[in-house]
Amino acid sequence: MKEELIVSGRMNHLVDPQLNIWHWQIPLYLFLGGLAAGILFFTALFFINGKENEYPAAVKKAPVIVPFLLILGLLALFIDLRHKLYFWQLYTNIKLQSPMSWGAWTLMVITPVSFIWAALYIREFFPNWDWKYTWIKLLEVFLIGYKKTIAWIMLIFSVILGIYTGILLSAFNARPLWNTSILGPLFLTSGLSAGAATIMLLSKSAVEKKRFAQIDLILIGIEVFLIIHMFMGFMASTQVQIDAAKLFLGGPYTMAFWIFVVALGLVIPALLEFLELRKFHIPVLISSLLILFGSIMLRFIIVYAGQVSRWLY
Repeated sequence: MKEELIVSGRMNHLVDPQLNIWHWQIPLYLFLGGLAAGILFFTALFFINGKENEYPAAVKKAPVIVPFLLILGLLALFIDLRHKLYFWQLYTNIKLQSPMSWGAWTLMVITPVSFIWAALYIREFFPNWDWKYTWIKLLEVFLIGYKKTIAWIMLIFSVILGIYTGILLSAFNARPLWNTSILGPLFLTSGLSAGAATIMLLSKSAVEKKRFAQIDLILIGIEVFLIIHMFMGFMASTQVQIDAAKLFLGGPYTMAFWIFVVALGLVIPALLEFLELRKFHIPVLISSLLILFGSIMLRFIIVYAGQVSRWLY
């Protein structure tokens, strides 16, 4: 007869309840926010450097879709809110120690700015577009004179928005997987990569596609470095961080993370882009869609796995 000494009931299934706070709305919001930040960053960067005509998809075309991305992201966030009628109270004060306060005010700035920039280039999609009212035409002329100022605002706040999507999670000390300073830079880099992929999809210029393929290869390399560094930090930390890392190193999220995020979302697109730069004919659609898929899967997996990770006591 086998004897077993029971010193705790902790090993029994569901003795410690798992509380699912965030569902699909939050990772979708984080993805759309990161994608919008990535596009606006390149839009502002190349405009400030006088590359408006050399990189038309980055400066003129891609930013037109950003307002729709932000609206969808905010809609997902609104659906997730418990007390929907009181969201406006976020804007009655500023708390510098609160990531949500940073995010709310960043979105308050970057959303109208993205609408303004898209309006200035709406003729890229609708050549015959004309404003109906004279005062709107005068406003357009006025804003065109301040495009560089608007571009600097977009550049700064796109970086804040991209980092915020990771810091929103890393501020939760109760979730060991999220509680790492790597998430901010990782989500920013992933958003920039997704933005570069979107620009490649919209571009018709071989020069522009080549430039953004080169940029994306660098960003993918940085992403891989940050992921490795994140797991190294977990494995060299306390037991709860080690357990959090093991969710991806033999645990329930291992296959999803290493196949959907690392293999399909990073390694294979990087290989395809490298071959494209080496003059092999690889459709940009494949690598771009894989990057976008990997980017959204990164958010979903990190958000869901983070809610499984916990402190032991």
